[in-house]
Amino acid sequence: MKTLLSLILILLCPPLLAVEEWRTPDNENLVYMQLATGTVVIELAPFMAPSHVTQFKALVKEGFYDGLDFYRVIDGFVAQGGDVSEQKTSQHNKLLKAEFSRPTPKTSTFTTVQKPDFMAAETGFLHGFAAGRDEQNQQEWLLHCPGTLAMARSNEADSASSDFYIVIGQATRHLDRNMSSFGRVIYGMPAIQALQRAEINNVSGVIEEPSKRSKIQWFKLANDVPANKQLNIQVQNEKSEAVSQRLASGRTLDSEFFHFKGNGNLDVCYYQLKSRLNN
Repeated sequence: MKTLLSLILILLCPPLLAVEEWRTPDNENLVYMQLATGTVVIELAPFMAPSHVTQFKALVKEGFYDGLDFYRVIDGFVAQGGDVSEQKTSQHNKLLKAEFSRPTPKTSTFTTVQKPDFMAAETGFLHGFAAGRDEQNQQEWLLHCPGTLAMARSNEADSASSDFYIVIGQATRHLDRNMSSFGRVIYGMPAIQALQRAEINNVSGVIEEPSKRSKIQWFKLANDVPANKQLNIQVQNEKSEAVSQRLASGRTLDSEFFHFKGNGNLDVCYYQLKSRLNN
């Protein structure tokens, strides 16, 4: 009787399928950037900053960024690119309304990693991006982790248009919810880290001499890159067992190497989801 009951339960309640460790990003949300230092692939986040993504894709499609510079590169902080001369014309270079965060939807797929975080009520992953959440105020946002893509702006919140930056340092979380983050580098961070920097005592970080700046050779939407040149990049799924195990190991520091085991808290920026080339 027990055997029959167990069989019935198995048939009625089949085991949950394991979540695949790797996902393939949608080509519609990928852009390629070619630098002298290598190829960079960025995944965009229209769920968080739809207007910024739309305008950025239009600028890329137009060829606006081709031949422009990374003109402000501060070691340990950000690499900022675009038209520092403000002379290049475009049909799409319009001021954007800030998209610092979004209201938390009822169907949010936010996966908690740390609660509380040192600069947020809660941090974790959202659609493959490191994110923050404030349940009390019902807001979600993307974090300024290494590789984050965001629009540069002046003091006014709604003053971003085309110049962008990529985080190249770890200590930039003070920019969370102050800038419109709309993507992250999933391939090619070594090429970004190899960009020419400003002099260490240059407070503004602007490289005044154009010949000392690193150029953007071109930007392309992934679908405009020839098929034989596209990279088969995959990103870890935040709900996979492999990610869960990595986070658990980080909380306990279970390697015999560690003599001080910490306090169990995690910096989600250190545990960003990994990428791989699936050849």
